Amino acid sequence: QVQLVESGGGLVQPGGSLRLSCAASGSSSRLYVMGWYRQAPGKQRELVAAITSGGSTNYADSGKDRFTISRDNAKNTVHLQMNSLKPEDTAVYYCNVVFFGSPSGYWGQGTQVTASS
Repeated sequence: QVQLVESGGGLVQPGGSLRLSCAASGSSSRLYVMGWYRQAPGKQRELVAAITSGGSTNYADSGKDRFTISRDNAKNTVHLQMNSLKPEDTAVYYCNVVFFGSPSGYWGQGTQVTASS
């Protein structure tokens, strides 16, 4: 059974930084894409950033110059470094992973990120 354990969320002042981490376990298959999504109250879940097993990245315009996604293939972990956080970045952030050969992805439980003074 696939498990995703997220960590690193919290409360930070605008302009501050947070680093989210997600560790995947429970599958013998290789991970293809690992990513982060977020959902603010009253809004749809949206992609923040994603990274493939080969290191190709994709960012939403909202975080392109402030967020950096990285992964450790040996540890099946993905990280999201978020700098210069803004109040509009406040949301629940979800880890999502897709395995090679799997038609669908898996979601983490979500971690709250709040940028507020």
